[in-house]
Amino acid sequence: MKKLFNSSIIVKQLILAFLFYFFLNPIQGQLVYERNSLEVNQFLATMSQKGYIEWNDLIYPITKDKIRNALSHLEQNKDLLNQLEKSELSFYLKEYKNERFKLLYKADSSFSVHIDPIFTGSITSGFKKQFSDKSVGISMWGNLGKKFGYQFSFHDINQKGSRFDTAINSVFQEGNRGIIALNDPNIQQQVNFTDLRASLIYAFKKGTISVGQDALTWGYGENGQLVLSNKAPYYPYIKLDYEPFNWLTFNYTHAFLQSEIIDSANLYPIPSRVFPASREVFIKKYMASHSIDIRLKKGLHLSLGESIIYNDQLQVGYLLPIMFFKGYDNMINKGVIQAGSNGQFFGQLNTKNLIVNKSQFYATLFIDEIRLASMFNREKSRNQIGFNFGVIKQDFLVPNLIFGAEYTRLNPFLYRNFLPAQNYTSNRYLLGEWIGQNSDKVLVYLKYSPLPRLKTYIRYQKLRNGPEGSMVEQYFGRPQMRFMNNVILTQTSLFFRASYEYKNRLLLNLSMNDYGLAKKQYSMGISYGL
Repeated sequence: MKKLFNSSIIVKQLILAFLFYFFLNPIQGQLVYERNSLEVNQFLATMSQKGYIEWNDLIYPITKDKIRNALSHLEQNKDLLNQLEKSELSFYLKEYKNERFKLLYKADSSFSVHIDPIFTGSITSGFKKQFSDKSVGISMWGNLGKKFGYQFSFHDINQKGSRFDTAINSVFQEGNRGIIALNDPNIQQQVNFTDLRASLIYAFKKGTISVGQDALTWGYGENGQLVLSNKAPYYPYIKLDYEPFNWLTFNYTHAFLQSEIIDSANLYPIPSRVFPASREVFIKKYMASHSIDIRLKKGLHLSLGESIIYNDQLQVGYLLPIMFFKGYDNMINKGVIQAGSNGQFFGQLNTKNLIVNKSQFYATLFIDEIRLASMFNREKSRNQIGFNFGVIKQDFLVPNLIFGAEYTRLNPFLYRNFLPAQNYTSNRYLLGEWIGQNSDKVLVYLKYSPLPRLKTYIRYQKLRNGPEGSMVEQYFGRPQMRFMNNVILTQTSLFFRASYEYKNRLLLNLSMNDYGLAKKQYSMGISYGL
């Protein structure tokens, strides 16, 4: 976080200006971001797909305050819910009405603090490997007056065993979040990394401004998203969320990414000579992104956005939320590709409980490069795009059974740039869909809750990967390399998971992933405080 504040005077000025409000008002709301992975998010998604609430979950993370308001609305209309849903609603309300036990909770008229321990442990075996992981940490959050919320979550994770993926970057890891290893990468029997989230949020009448480090996702998708997914490690950001009308929301993010590419021109020797080497300096990498979400009618939303990856130095123009990033890039870099940045456009159409009762349909388009005039011309087209479309049906055949299906396709050269520091990545992990360019993925799944808080999930998935192609093919190939012209990997998997939240934040889980050919992996674990 120190680098973030040193790199932006604007952030400093905003925080100093907001300090006036700290002690002027009593506490209201819970201005704190929640984890994307919590089961309450799936619960509220289910309620919106059934038409019981309007719930915009296009962008994560979402604040506790928004979750609490949605749960309170359901409480007022709980006659619509079945017995299992009523039981789960009461369970989640204990969390968001501060009715559960915490290690420490203190509050007065101008300040509140909630502290919980974090611990996790699991064992994984199969596919000629076996390892365990365990972690301990702390989660702290609260309010500063009426308009500010803060949050800090940290736990140190250690994995130890044999023949496991210490980089979490193989196709067998799928959408699991990447890590920033803190130990010697040559040690293959163990890995140590940190899960670190933090944020400071200021709320005004119709929106929020936040500074923090967290997982940012955009769009719908099962086991991966096209635009922003959970794959990359957490990164720092400045964020604005604004809802001028009940049918229009605006989101802006400026993120500080990690290129993991040494800036050789700025290396300098370490004077102490304790370590016989130079000070390592990485090429600076940033991402600016903004989008609008338009509620065309109840249950029908259209979302459009733009993002840009740029390097070297912070650009004031990209700190303006309403700037046209591509136009600004062309202006400051004079249209010279060697001096320019890497821009993208994206959009999504989404319906809930509209086309079919108790359902959701969605489709996403991500554009890295396209020539509209020749998009259907086989010789001249440059359709470096990705798309997905999916359907979710609630109460499929029996109550509390969810059916889903999705197809995702990424054309050749998507997410890649001739300048490695401008690839659509952070810490070398893709910011978008984990399957990578020249790939497709089809999956079907079922989710079922036989008892309150007991969740089961089974998914069949088929993945295909084609060759990446060369830079010459990407920029000068005519015609462009065809999608899946040569399949180099086909992988099918059957995944099963069962989890039970015994108490709020105390979760028991087990899973199995079968890749065929005796490549099975089993896991069981427990966690508290996440």
